[in-house]
Amino acid sequence: MNEIKTDVLILGSGGAGLFAALHVYDSNPSLNVVLATKGLIGKCGCSRMVQGGMNVVLNPADSVEKHFMDTIKGGGFVNDQDLAYTLVSDAPKAVHELEVKVGCFFDRAEDGKIHQKAFAGQSFDRTVHVADLSGIQIIARLTDQVFRREDRIKILEETRGLDFLTTAEGDRVVGAVLADMRTGELIVVNAKVVIVATGGSSSMYKISAPSVDKTGDGMAMCFRAGAEFMDMEMMQFHPTGLLAGQSRLSGSVLEEGLRGAGGYLLNGLGERFMERYDPERMERSTRDRVARAGYMEIMAGRGTESGGVYLVMGHLGAEFVEKKFPGMCDRVRDIGKQLSSEPVEISPTSHFMMGGVKIDIHCQSTNMKNLVIAGEDSSGVHGANRLGGNGIGESVTFGRRAGDTAAALAEQNILRPYRQEQVEEITRRWMKFYKRTEGVDIYPIRDEIKNLMWDKVGVVREAKSLQEAMSRLEELLEVADQSFVTNRTLFRYNMEWNEIINTINWITVARMVSKSASLRTESRGSHYRSDFKETDNNKWLVNIYLKNKGNMEIETYIKPINATRFSAEEIIKANIKY
Repeated sequence: MNEIKTDVLILGSGGAGLFAALHVYDSNPSLNVVLATKGLIGKCGCSRMVQGGMNVVLNPADSVEKHFMDTIKGGGFVNDQDLAYTLVSDAPKAVHELEVKVGCFFDRAEDGKIHQKAFAGQSFDRTVHVADLSGIQIIARLTDQVFRREDRIKILEETRGLDFLTTAEGDRVVGAVLADMRTGELIVVNAKVVIVATGGSSSMYKISAPSVDKTGDGMAMCFRAGAEFMDMEMMQFHPTGLLAGQSRLSGSVLEEGLRGAGGYLLNGLGERFMERYDPERMERSTRDRVARAGYMEIMAGRGTESGGVYLVMGHLGAEFVEKKFPGMCDRVRDIGKQLSSEPVEISPTSHFMMGGVKIDIHCQSTNMKNLVIAGEDSSGVHGANRLGGNGIGESVTFGRRAGDTAAALAEQNILRPYRQEQVEEITRRWMKFYKRTEGVDIYPIRDEIKNLMWDKVGVVREAKSLQEAMSRLEELLEVADQSFVTNRTLFRYNMEWNEIINTINWITVARMVSKSASLRTESRGSHYRSDFKETDNNKWLVNIYLKNKGNMEIETYIKPINATRFSAEEIIKANIKY
């Protein structure tokens, strides 16, 4: 087992992790950083998959207050208002840094200013972009900058986190045990500060959009360590996931700008069905409403033969569509279709988690010292529903903050020793699957979880299904723990062992999602209960908290929303709709 001592350990190399690394270095170039990424740096994760772009206030006719209100309104008013305001007020600084310092140049309008396009749920056209593949440019340029700082930033590729190391009191993180997937060897990293930026767990659903390496690892590690979570019921389903049969492309997102540009959604009968669900905004309604509308059309028997609905762009003109959305056109061509001239089958797809570890505006965990969280692993910014364009915005704005916070903490703190007995416990926990000569096959369990979450904790939820999901997930947590690796001598790239870890992490996160969803007896944002269809501001302008009570038992409690800019009473009195 290798040992590394460092000032800052970063898990994840998406927008949040890369920007955090840059800000740690630039805050204090003498600090040592270890950046561990489950895939290949610059080639993995979901930030690279961002298509539409990033919301930011640049136009004098727009305002931070408008962006804030759009974010709060879209989030069903249960956002942490301090975090939401941090997002919208820091976004212009982040875009400026991306262009001036990082070298990421956004598309220009005819007057030479940064072009901003329409996105759903926005009161102003404020989404900056690089064609329709913005994430590739952002991640490529951030990666370049990290490589320029390799004198102090050590990169561990194809290296995943297993569990955190903590002090005996359990309230301070002092590092983590990692696994080098290339060799199968374990690595102990002793760090002053740990930044978690691994992304969410949306891949635990049958139809999902994330990259295959995004399996809720950071969230599961945080839960096992005792970190406080919030809003785990809030799971976003993107309305336009490509349907491509058994292809890995199935579930991949066709970006929101297609609807913003005037794309239509039709059901299997050829009806423009959004007239039934949001006649005012139609296809430019928020993601939760459009996803739910598509799902309901499919469930009502008005879907396509493949169980989807249609996205139609041809009425805008083939030349316009090909010019504005070259990446999306290429993606659809990969399955033998033409986005610019024919209807394309789509379905809601599991996309993004609004819930996660509870943090303050400096990205620090609210109950674990020296644990810093950035991006989708955290909660509070988006409330009950994330607006398109606010996701990569969260990654880069809070990634910058996380790096600054980690640098300051590393300067203030000493390197505390880890407990050897905890290292041995973590080693036993994950290596026992190699020691068994027989056990449970992990692959059917993996598939069952995906179907279970889609059918019972998906776009539309109700009490009986949620209870069934919770009961089965408890059983699956025990069953998965009895799995085994069939090739006990293969340590290099043992994908079965890695799938066991993925599956246990999926179950860990899925238990929190289903538990929290069962408690919120109303519909709000992305959380829709068919047995409680109305939004109840009198009772549910609150956040649901969860943490590990011990032995993986989930403790839940409820707190009022962080209403620092307008109160719950003001929301109720104004009867604000969203």
